[in-house]
Amino acid sequence: TGVEQLENTPSPRLVKTHLPVQLLPQSFWEKDCKIIYMARNPKDVVISYYYFYQMAKMHPDPGTLAEFLETFLAGKAAYGSWYDHVRGWWAKKKEKKILYLFYEDMKKDPRQEIKKILQFLGKEMAEGIVERILHNTSFQAMKKNPAANYETLPTALMDHSLSPFLRKGICGDWKNHF
Repeated sequence: TGVEQLENTPSPRLVKTHLPVQLLPQSFWEKDCKIIYMARNPKDVVISYYYFYQMAKMHPDPGTLAEFLETFLAGKAAYGSWYDHVRGWWAKKKEKKILYLFYEDMKKDPRQEIKKILQFLGKEMAEGIVERILHNTSFQAMKKNPAANYETLPTALMDHSLSPFLRKGICGDWKNHF
């Protein structure tokens, strides 16, 4: 299982999650883990989420965008209220090792955000390695990478004919929908 795999992976390790702060295992706080949290404009989140709900078969059909917007605003989409989610992590960063980043900043100046992450992790990297990180984490490279785009998953789990997992990778797409 995923939990067993995580338990068998030696430290330090990377764990990616969308969980709200209150659902993180207590061991994360007890072991004083370093956590990187990335917030995003809720208008872009709801658009991205809407397309994800369409293609990810583990979620119910989202209905129309207007219907899904009501679900999202009511905090009834997966992971609950966006506002409670970001507010919970924002509050927790005052007492724990949490680097709180914004998607919009990452898109505007990815080099600067990578440097923030490296500093937070206490790592120094040669400029060539930073360049490789920039390349491999670019939207274009990730869209082509099966480990990032989930295109190898069966259609029964994620139907990429409905919407790709990595759709646009931009800020402000909500303006094309609202």
